[in-house]
Amino acid sequence: MAITKQYLKSKPICKVTFTVPAEDAKKVAVIGSFNQWDENATILKKLKNGTFKGTLNLEKDNSYEFRYLIDGAYVNDEQADAYAKNEFASENGVLTV
Repeated sequence: MAITKQYLKSKPICKVTFTVPAEDAKKVAVIGSFNQWDENATILKKLKNGTFKGTLNLEKDNSYEFRYLIDGAYVNDEQADAYAKNEFASENGVLTV
């Protein structure tokens, strides 16, 4: 998994690209505080090489909690900037932009 950040000079926005290698998966979504944890708000697109990819424009100078939803299973990104405990006795990844 990979997260890339591209800060825009003209706007207070950071383009964040999420890349998830999941060849056998049917559906991958990124859910988090930036989309009210909506499982259908940010569906990643499957590329020919089996990787799922998607880009979000997030307001910079903020932190967002997030997880991936891969075929119904919650998965954290090992490249998250930090981790935060959640109310389900688990952790969410934290993305700082």
